[in-house]
Amino acid sequence: MNEPLHIELHEHIQLITLNRPEKKNAFSSEMITQWVDALETAQRDDRVHVIVVTGNGDAFCSGGDMQDLQKGRETRLDAKNMLWEDIHRVAFTMNRIDKPVIAAINGAAVGAGLDMALMADFRTMALEAKVSEGYVKVGLIPGDGGAYFLPRIVGQAKALELLWTGRAVDATEALEIGLVNHTFPRESLLEETLVIAKQIADGPQVAIRMMKRAARQSEKLDLETSLDLISSHMSIITATEDHKEGVQAFLDKRKPAFVNR
Repeated sequence: MNEPLHIELHEHIQLITLNRPEKKNAFSSEMITQWVDALETAQRDDRVHVIVVTGNGDAFCSGGDMQDLQKGRETRLDAKNMLWEDIHRVAFTMNRIDKPVIAAINGAAVGAGLDMALMADFRTMALEAKVSEGYVKVGLIPGDGGAYFLPRIVGQAKALELLWTGRAVDATEALEIGLVNHTFPRESLLEETLVIAKQIADGPQVAIRMMKRAARQSEKLDLETSLDLISSHMSIITATEDHKEGVQAFLDKRKPAFVNR
């Protein structure tokens, strides 16, 4: 039996592949546990600079495998804990990671499957793919962060339209509204995404991780507090070997050779 999650290390890029193609990569409790473990391991592993998440087959993720997730859960409290103690662990873990995370949407991403992609720092998408929040069509609300992430990415008005209608969004529209950063043919999606990931992985890693933390923190801060925090970050980053190398490379008119530490 294949593992529900496949993990590979491509130089400094950890590729996480959702691996239940027979279920359109609907996530099970086992997949969630492995997903959280993979993310936490990547955060601690100095070899990993960037994380890329994609799906096996013609879907990214069709949401939760409710038949699996509801096993042994009978009460309303059980229903809450299925989300809070199980599925939501991916969102909480993603929120703690300061390494770049890219979602490569290779196919359909529906409901919680789209929510999972929205947790990434940015997204690439296959031209053939479509995504949808879809919850409204079965009388539900976004269960895995859609109401949190989507407005922050596409704006409140567009997010509410997509949530209220549940309509499918193709790659062209997804690019236009800023839901994804790049679109590629499905056959080259992963290759092109890895090219982008490598560019980030080859950069100064302390600075890149601090950029992510500063950007995330600034969403919750006023300008004065944000700039005060940045001044502290800057005092640390200017002492790194990567900063010294970057300045010297600029003066020498050459490409910097960052030590990536």
